[in-house]
Amino acid sequence: MKYVIINGSPRRKNTWKMVEYARKNINGEFEEIHLMKEKIPLCNGCYNCIVESEEKCPHRDKVKPIVDKMKNADGIIIASPVYAMNVTALLKNFLDHTAYFYHRPEFFTKKALVVVSTAGSGQKNVAKYIDETIRHWGVNKVYKITYACGGKDEFDLKNINEVSKKFARDVESGKMHNPKLGDIVFYDVWKAMALSKEPIEADKQYWMKNNLTDYDFAPEIQLNLFKRIFSRAMFFILKRVIK
Repeated sequence: MKYVIINGSPRRKNTWKMVEYARKNINGEFEEIHLMKEKIPLCNGCYNCIVESEEKCPHRDKVKPIVDKMKNADGIIIASPVYAMNVTALLKNFLDHTAYFYHRPEFFTKKALVVVSTAGSGQKNVAKYIDETIRHWGVNKVYKITYACGGKDEFDLKNINEVSKKFARDVESGKMHNPKLGDIVFYDVWKAMALSKEPIEADKQYWMKNNLTDYDFAPEIQLNLFKRIFSRAMFFILKRVIK
């Protein structure tokens, strides 16, 4: 199996040590991406990636190689310490550059592991933020390891081992999980927008090219009966609301 690690910390201390402990339970090839070294310019909010296509991002040469590595991986590991009750600026900047995935999700068959540490508090909320963001990318299942270490070199190894082993087994199994209802709603929102009378052209081309408009959710994911009915009902409503 192939894994890509996106390290959002400018240092390699507590958060990175947690990643290293987790990594011991995961068999496969690892590609490390340390955002501090990537020197991605700040997202300038030009909306090119959303309105025109991700190829028009002025920083595409920095962002595309990382995105390509995520696409080629079986599992994605994202790590960040808590900075001012949120992710680091390094990780936030990278996530800002991937805003187009909210409109054009791609990672439906990927599993992810989120690792967050803090010297104080906020670790669960930060992990939740990363979780919600990458589920908008389409990520099938997200596992989370969080820990408040109080600035000390001490970790909850039992939890790290349990969660990382579950993540590894899930990636290796190839099993696809049913999405949450909220994820289905957003899928239907973007599908309805792509089929609206005045769609964002990049969205329309993506959804049509990948035949995503023909499914209640991503074709790789088999929804259970309740969620199929739910998705169809939501899309029926949304396509009438979104003109």
